[in-house]
Amino acid sequence: MIHEILLAYEGEMTLKGLNRGKFEACLAKTIRARLRGLGDFGFTQAQSTVFITPQSEGFDLDEAERRLSRIFGLVRLSRAAVCAKDFAAICAAAEEYLDPELRRVKTFKVEARRADKKFPMQSPEICRELGAHLLRCHPHLRVDVHAPQLEVMVEIREGGAYLHGPKREGAGGLPVGTSGRALNLLSGGIDSPVAAYMMARRGLALHHIHFASPPYTSPRARQKVEELAALVSEYTGDCTLFVVPYTAPQEYLRDHAPGDIFTVLMRRSMLRIAAAVAKRCGLDALVTGESLAQVASQTLAALQCTDTAQALPVLRPCIGMDKNEIIAVARRIGTFDTSIQPYEDCCTIFTPAHPKTRPRLAGILDAEAAMPELPALEAAAAEGAEKVPVRMGDAPLP
Repeated sequence: MIHEILLAYEGEMTLKGLNRGKFEACLAKTIRARLRGLGDFGFTQAQSTVFITPQSEGFDLDEAERRLSRIFGLVRLSRAAVCAKDFAAICAAAEEYLDPELRRVKTFKVEARRADKKFPMQSPEICRELGAHLLRCHPHLRVDVHAPQLEVMVEIREGGAYLHGPKREGAGGLPVGTSGRALNLLSGGIDSPVAAYMMARRGLALHHIHFASPPYTSPRARQKVEELAALVSEYTGDCTLFVVPYTAPQEYLRDHAPGDIFTVLMRRSMLRIAAAVAKRCGLDALVTGESLAQVASQTLAALQCTDTAQALPVLRPCIGMDKNEIIAVARRIGTFDTSIQPYEDCCTIFTPAHPKTRPRLAGILDAEAAMPELPALEAAAAEGAEKVPVRMGDAPLP
């Protein structure tokens, strides 16, 4: 009987030298958390590979593989049959495990990796002899070493011999949490979920903050943002969504701010509130989905004015991407269809017809000085932020 397991291959973290143990420990914690609820499984790490071995009848390998494909730090995945490090056992396992795939193709090749150098056969010999065995079992096949329809992989490791077909691409990047923690401004549009995904891929653990302005924004707009946070959690893990009651500060800005710089003043206000929430939660940076020159508030001059509103670093992973590139990522990670639902967020209300594209900081500061009630309104909004727990699986799967 074939014993099937999952192999998950580590990526960039293998280059981390003395810090590698920290990265691998974080990855192990993430894998255990993401696979919780699927059944009992064994877990070991060796030779830049994670071995996940089902230990109960009900363990869902398909769902485990899907979840692993969304864990940052893993570059490739494969389902494999494990057998004894004996060439006869390897041949028997390859024939039984890969028989359905071998019957569907006309060309194949064998690749071997001999990590255990005590195994008596070298890699070229394993490839040659196993290939000959499979040709005898399947006379319709021929070997094509350049462009085979199926690549049969044999890995000889300390714990046994592992046989599998082509590896599946993983999420890559670094394990979430190894690069610090930040707060992502989640608007409900296309860009901000992509920004969260891209920063999490670099090892940043994330929570989200959303600004709601009822009655100008609807409950359905908030629900949309909660769905986006849940979709992103497939990659980032469980998190908290902070929903800020922003109506009072936004109405005050509408009534007192010069129209042509309203959007920049609003963005500064949002960053101050986000920074207050982030500091209260011990988060080290803010993340936004801004792209340079995409709209008037994202010109270089406007971003310079926005950044001076508070002291935390503002990370903008989409800054050099155009809209088509951002949309391509949104489609790939499954957030695009939710992002384009027609429910407005507060960033799009009260937008001036002719915003200034080159605001000057002196003018921005003068305008804020003429609005003495704004700091108190912002403090109340930050204090009144509602905490919404977001769990993996809260949204329909993409």
